Amino acid sequence: MKRHPPAPSSAGAPGTSLLIKNVRVLDPAAGLDFVGCLGIRGGRIDYRDRPPPAAAYADVIEGDGRWVMPGLVDLCARLREPGAEHKATMASEAPAALAAGITALCLPPDTRPAIDNAAVVARVNRIAKAAGGAFVYTLGALTQGLRGTALAEMSALKQAGVVGVSNAAAPLDNARVARRALEYAAGLELTVHVLALEASLAAGGVAHEGPVATRLGLPAIPVAAETTAIRQWLSLVEDTGARVHFGRLASARAVALIESAKARGLPVSADVAAHQLFLTEADLEDFNAMAHVIPPPRSAADREVLRAALATGVIDAVCSDHQPHEADAKINPLPLTEPGISALETLLPLTLSLVEEGGLGPLAAAARLSAAPARILGIAGGSLAPGAVADLVLIDPRARRRLDARHWRSAGHNTPFFGYRLPAPPLGVWRAGMPALVYS
Repeated sequence: MKRHPPAPSSAGAPGTSLLIKNVRVLDPAAGLDFVGCLGIRGGRIDYRDRPPPAAAYADVIEGDGRWVMPGLVDLCARLREPGAEHKATMASEAPAALAAGITALCLPPDTRPAIDNAAVVARVNRIAKAAGGAFVYTLGALTQGLRGTALAEMSALKQAGVVGVSNAAAPLDNARVARRALEYAAGLELTVHVLALEASLAAGGVAHEGPVATRLGLPAIPVAAETTAIRQWLSLVEDTGARVHFGRLASARAVALIESAKARGLPVSADVAAHQLFLTEADLEDFNAMAHVIPPPRSAADREVLRAALATGVIDAVCSDHQPHEADAKINPLPLTEPGISALETLLPLTLSLVEEGGLGPLAAAARLSAAPARILGIAGGSLAPGAVADLVLIDPRARRRLDARHWRSAGHNTPFFGYRLPAPPLGVWRAGMPALVYS
């Protein structure tokens, strides 16, 4: 059964209704792309069709060339709370996510303390509820304290409401632990989320093993760090039948492994961070710490393969991999800086840039941003069908804005994309039928 986030208390208020007419409706769950009308009443979609409805609505918005699509579901966003509130908090990041069109997001378990027991899940849920903004789902820890040895109590975590389990970026001690974890998760029907990097090959690296790292003298992470890990996990999936989601793919060779696994019918899925579709190893020139991410941006050829795999669906979803930092985290020499990009507010604009360039269709973009990640998490989302919760985004594909700190909502300003002219943020965002944000 799919999980539904609770609606805001006013979402079902009598008389709450809105009609968006003459708008391009992108409903990836149903495979629909047409110009028509979308109606909201009592927090849910109550009309989706080409001709105007007979029923009256309290408010009407004229579409005029705009697009409406389901609210984004972000598969990986660190909100820094609990444990790193000097970087950001849920009170700063969850509303920033919602303003960016993200109506639901998934929090990895590497908070402090780690999300390895029901009490921490409850604590995170309380903080998220008080913060408002995007609805926060959680992944539980695969191992106790993410230490990679003893398995966490996954059954208790599932009962507490986690939507999957992961060891985040922390390595497991050995393949035996990984196999036991998959067996446990499979029995509970929990998806295991994996960041595929072999620690012994990636340790200490900050850049793609290529000409830029060689020229700058930067410690490198070979592509083999990713592919070695993927091969091991796929072998264990064959043995256990567990569902595994591979997050933040970064190389062409990784894409080939996932494509082959899917062709063999293995229960796997994959995502890519939006910045990996634009950055390459060249963005680390001049020791640019803002482009320091793990896994590192790889070659231009790798980037093109990632884009093509997203278009064909070999890569199921695109996520933000949001990691806000305080300014001091990025001012040291590059190998000493902390990896990560503040990325909530570039998830939609970067994906729309691919649409603008012709590499991704509008309906496919909506699917990769909403329906596919909702399916991977096993939650309701990505649909504009009558009866669905009215989480939606209204965008103007013609509008563009230069990205700068004046319009930034996240507490983390660590992005290499300031100065880029990108598709503009949403004109409007609705969560459970209530307007969360309407841009002027």
